[in-house]
Amino acid sequence: MTVSLIITVLNEARSLPALLDSIAAQTRPPDEVIICDGGSSDNTIEVLRAEQRFPVRVIERPGSNISQGRNAAIAAATGDVIASTDAGVRLEPQWLEKLIEPLTPSPTRASAHFSVPRSGEQGRKEVCAGFFLPDVQTPFEVAMGATVLPQLDDVQPEKFLPSSRSAAFTKAAWQAVGGYPEWLDYCEDLVFDFALLEKYRPFAFAPEAIAHFKPRGSLKSFFRQYYLYARGDGKANLWLKRHFIRYGTYLAGIPGIALLSAISPWFLLLVVIGAALYLKRPYQRLIPMLRSLNRSTSAQLEAIGWVPVIRVTGDIAKMIGYPAGVWWRLKHKSGRS
Repeated sequence: MTVSLIITVLNEARSLPALLDSIAAQTRPPDEVIICDGGSSDNTIEVLRAEQRFPVRVIERPGSNISQGRNAAIAAATGDVIASTDAGVRLEPQWLEKLIEPLTPSPTRASAHFSVPRSGEQGRKEVCAGFFLPDVQTPFEVAMGATVLPQLDDVQPEKFLPSSRSAAFTKAAWQAVGGYPEWLDYCEDLVFDFALLEKYRPFAFAPEAIAHFKPRGSLKSFFRQYYLYARGDGKANLWLKRHFIRYGTYLAGIPGIALLSAISPWFLLLVVIGAALYLKRPYQRLIPMLRSLNRSTSAQLEAIGWVPVIRVTGDIAKMIGYPAGVWWRLKHKSGRS
């Protein structure tokens, strides 16, 4: 079985050395590495072409989105299995070895990857979800990791949808579902996952296949990220119920309770209880992560204070981004009709 590792990049010269170092350190090296550049204006291409520890094939597609870049890299790949990751990521040494293990036919493989054997190929899967952890340093990054990212004990393996920063699938499966959706600029890996689920559920899950990545480092960049994610949801018609619950909470629930509190201040307890429940899981994740801040009380308090700010900022970004995506979808649907 041959394995192709594919990556898309755009102006990633600063982050690439850590990723390339981690690829070179893999216990099971990829048979080829194919990287699609979307039109970098820094020295990304030069960094890639200077890599001597393993062969890197660079495809240049100026102006391409992530889906187009991934599809171009996969189309050029010669491997039976495609492993996918992103720039800005650092891979654990056993990442690839663990990630492709469920995709390798083996009559002796245990069921630790939550797999259901395919007919004739005991234990063989077509898709495997790896895991990912935040690579954090500042109080804001620590709070970001705790607020928006799952920990391993949050994951239900049979329902976990892989991020394309840590995933593997057969090239045949990619072909069967028509590849990544090139009409979609964000949330493309979710739409790809749903298409794969229709044909190959359940996915395998390899919790030891860990990719470390940098969360957004500022509130502004986080707002833009979640705006674009929600716009992608609207374009792809994803998570309608979740978005309407959010609108109902902020536009009706909270103002309604505020009005009722004028009648009786006891209604404010509902706000306090709701906020506590909403922030409970992020703070549960945050407590063990505070150790990474070197026992600095001020840094730890800063991280604690960022959690509700990040939560609310993300909600506002989503409430603005989602209708923008819906408007795009309705315009394009109208144009096709």
